[in-house]
Amino acid sequence: MLKTHSFHIPVMGIGFTIDTPLKVAQYGIDSVISLVDDMLLEKLRKFYCSRYDVPYQEITDDCEDFRAKRITSYLDLVNDIAHQKFSALKNSAHEKSAEFKEYFNLLPEGSSLKSEFKKITSRVLHIDEITTWIKDNLSMGSIDVNIMTKVDKDNYRNSEKLPVEYNDAHAALRGFANSKLRSSIILSAGMNPRLYGYMENFDDFFPDETAQIKKKIVLKVSDYRSAFIQGKFLAKKGLWVSEYRVESGLNCGGHSFPTEGILLGPVLAEFRDKREELRQSIHNILVKALSTRNRPVPEDPLELRITAQGGVGTADEHQFLLEHYALDSVGWATPFLLASDVTTVDEGTIQKLIDAREEDLYLSDTSPLGVPFNSLRGNTKDQEKKSYIESGKPGSPCPKKYVALNNEFTRKSICTASRQYQYLKIKELKAENLPREEYRRKYDQIIDKSCLCVGLGTSALLVNQLDTRVEGDGVSVCPGPNMAYFSRKLSLKEIVDHIYGRTNVISRTDRPNLFIKELKLYLDYLKNKIEETRESFSQKKEQYLLVFSENLQDSIAYYDDVFSSLKEAFKDKRTDILNELNSGKETLQALKQKIRKLALRQLSA
Repeated sequence: MLKTHSFHIPVMGIGFTIDTPLKVAQYGIDSVISLVDDMLLEKLRKFYCSRYDVPYQEITDDCEDFRAKRITSYLDLVNDIAHQKFSALKNSAHEKSAEFKEYFNLLPEGSSLKSEFKKITSRVLHIDEITTWIKDNLSMGSIDVNIMTKVDKDNYRNSEKLPVEYNDAHAALRGFANSKLRSSIILSAGMNPRLYGYMENFDDFFPDETAQIKKKIVLKVSDYRSAFIQGKFLAKKGLWVSEYRVESGLNCGGHSFPTEGILLGPVLAEFRDKREELRQSIHNILVKALSTRNRPVPEDPLELRITAQGGVGTADEHQFLLEHYALDSVGWATPFLLASDVTTVDEGTIQKLIDAREEDLYLSDTSPLGVPFNSLRGNTKDQEKKSYIESGKPGSPCPKKYVALNNEFTRKSICTASRQYQYLKIKELKAENLPREEYRRKYDQIIDKSCLCVGLGTSALLVNQLDTRVEGDGVSVCPGPNMAYFSRKLSLKEIVDHIYGRTNVISRTDRPNLFIKELKLYLDYLKNKIEETRESFSQKKEQYLLVFSENLQDSIAYYDDVFSSLKEAFKDKRTDILNELNSGKETLQALKQKIRKLALRQLSA
């Protein structure tokens, strides 16, 4: 099967890519569905069953294992509809339908698939031969799924805690494992050993006698060390990681997992240079594990893909990542939020995204998970949150409870964005009798948390005109900083043409190179960390800041070497990039000086 596209569409929010495979899979484009919200999936299943005249039977909360069953049923429906669309596209080849033409028009100009098709159709052949070639060579995009491994809430029935396999992430994993899909599960947000161990219960995650894996494992990571540790852990259970999906720690959408100052370029260089070493060492562990389990053992190391995502915005950047770091694919997310034929975003939110500038896109503390979260100022969920605060009732009603993970006050976990938690936390805060300024600062930290598990899915209900009485109409949205440079509605074709350099959809001329943008984000992050520690500086915090700044310095030096030695790539921008790196060095030196002053003040105190 010839390679189709050199990009993929990552998961976005909870609902923004919930039905993206139905829009792009027939064109050979991979995309990812979030499995956080089984209630939303069930509503969408009912909607699509009606649209495609498929019998629908509701899976209620009273059903045994309802979460896993809802997920399986939705994924099976999406799988069936996507395959029907793809079959119709292939069968329309002799008519040269618009969809069939679009499949080839979207391919990159250097595509071997496109050139092979031109060759075969240029010869005088019977239509049956062309049809056979199409059947053998055209491939549908993968319908992948995403689980945030730490979003694994305990569940109860009749006030009794259920076994761990009924936890949210475990049930989502089971829902995927029991589905018809031949695709990948993307595991994000770090290692969950208990969840990883649970994967051993499903044959589809293991290689078969032909060394094929029906359901592949993909790890989203920020650095090589994390990838190696998690890859070994899974290999000891006989499970192979088919792809390491490297994401920028800060120049991305959704939740951010910053490294200790090591930037994307050096991280990708390490993956490139150690790729075969990683593949072989993990293979050796896998072989032993499979042998002890009496499972088929592959003779050769299995396929290992390295991909990256986070902040890419031009065809030059896309091609550079592929070539310089030998990547198998590059993830493009944020621009697709402006394409209603790709993602499910309501018109009001699209307009807010179009109008957004750099200062409107910020790293917030609104996530109940306690992880930095990329947000858009003025989103309607934050407006709703503000109205609750002004009415004297901060916090969300918490109708879904997917991130109810806090046991500070209750036996059953509750969410830090919930009205219940914030009431109890504010009551505790009042009892401390703190000075007014300190009280206000801590109070603001409490009420800043937002109900993301609802807000990130509501858009799918609004777009499809479904009932929002439980959820409300507030929408959270999580674009990356790159959104500032895309300023109009887009279509699938426009973005794909932009990715492959056939057109340019960015009108601004001041967009920084993705590596420079990430550097600036990390410098801002370091600056904020220094400010945060000013009043509570310690030797441990000093060590963290020093390691962070040294890693940033090494990353800048790495980029200096790379961009100084390039011959063709970024030729028009190279001078600007090198000047920005010098500016970054100066900023970093000033920040290091601040760290030294804080350390001296600590010593003299």
